[in-house]
Amino acid sequence: MKPRLLSALAVLLALAGPAVAQTVPDSRVQIDLSFAPVVKQVAPAVVNIYAERTVESRGLQSPLLDDPFFRRFFGDMLQGLGQPRRRVENSLGSGVIVSADGVVVTNHHVIAGADKIRVVLADRREFDAETLLSDERTDIAVLRLQDVDKALPAATLGRSDDLEVGDLVLAIGNPFGVGQTVTSGIVSGLARTSVGITDIQSFIQTDAAINPGNSGGALVALDGTVVGVNTAIFSRSGGSMGIGFAVPVDMARTVVAAAVEGRELQRPWLGFAGRDVDADMAEALGMPAPRGVIVESVSPGGPADRAGLEAGDIVVSIGDRPIADGQSLRFRLATRGVGSAVDIGYLRDGALESGLFDLIPPPEDPARDPVTVDGRTPLTGATFLNLSPAVADELGLPTDLSGVMAVEVPRRSPAAQTGFRPGDILREINGVPIERTEDLRRLLRAAPAEWRIAVERDGEIYRVAVR
Repeated sequence: MKPRLLSALAVLLALAGPAVAQTVPDSRVQIDLSFAPVVKQVAPAVVNIYAERTVESRGLQSPLLDDPFFRRFFGDMLQGLGQPRRRVENSLGSGVIVSADGVVVTNHHVIAGADKIRVVLADRREFDAETLLSDERTDIAVLRLQDVDKALPAATLGRSDDLEVGDLVLAIGNPFGVGQTVTSGIVSGLARTSVGITDIQSFIQTDAAINPGNSGGALVALDGTVVGVNTAIFSRSGGSMGIGFAVPVDMARTVVAAAVEGRELQRPWLGFAGRDVDADMAEALGMPAPRGVIVESVSPGGPADRAGLEAGDIVVSIGDRPIADGQSLRFRLATRGVGSAVDIGYLRDGALESGLFDLIPPPEDPARDPVTVDGRTPLTGATFLNLSPAVADELGLPTDLSGVMAVEVPRRSPAAQTGFRPGDILREINGVPIERTEDLRRLLRAAPAEWRIAVERDGEIYRVAVR
């Protein structure tokens, strides 16, 4: 060996430190790294979902269709051009059998509006399915397969709270309709709350390839349990770019339980209004980092009031789980459901306090008492109702909102031409506060000649005057 090579080898050995004993693998088991055992356990429970929906599109709209001159020359050629047309749309997704009698969990957006749902198992058996419950706010739907004559392979639901960033996971589904496919990756993030996919968010982020058609499929831990329902991807091209999101199975479990038991899906009422603690607020309060939700107002007699919360407190934990922001707070409460109680941790004057928070559904007080306006008014055609914590929760709004809200504004109605939109809250008419729909009825009976209307939209007040 040449002297230069000897000296280089000596340097490398010196840098390497003490010699480490090496052993030669004595079996293929010690060489192979395979996910096959996990896939064999879970894949039979992952299904393909074909949803069929009928869409009615507007026909060609033109005054020429009714013009006698054109009809004289074109005759029957014009027939049907102005009529609505129907077409059938098909969507493809995935799902997971979670009960041997044929209960399947998937995404709401996979089956939303479907007239017919067909489920194909990994062994190519096919079943029609009915929707037990479909929740847009979590993007979770629960189906039941029809005419199941024997036990089906079912996946075991794990605990998404046990996941850690860096854990290996598998994504199983039917991307692009090519057939059941398995991809692997790691958990690259937890409790993602700024994704904008659903109303109640705390997503698992993974770099396991998720593509169109994977929606509703299983995100699987290496112990063979399902820890998430694949939901969406971040993509500039339509395909996987290494950032995918899954609904944690702890959230899906609450939707499945409500569906199987045949009860309404209810979420706990916060009973207070608050906002996220930002960096400036954390610095002013002497907090080492921004975290939690600061309480701004408390509903008298509500769960927050009974737990001892006051304006100025900062909610930092639910049970043994820390709270980063309002989204994570709503997620933690939603996964627990209603009917029990949980410890809530909060900071008051820098000291950590705790109280028992009752998990109760939001009350419908006042009653919604809807009003659909008719006659000759700027509000004609719109439907208004009283906001309550229950109604606000149904609409995905903060449950501390109150007043009279427009929930339906038909196109081309006088209300739409005035500028009203669904979600607008009536605050005043001709200087008179509108607090209940009965106040609106009273003003409608008076039939004023001039209307000066104040409306709240996205926290801003807009005013319009109509004669």
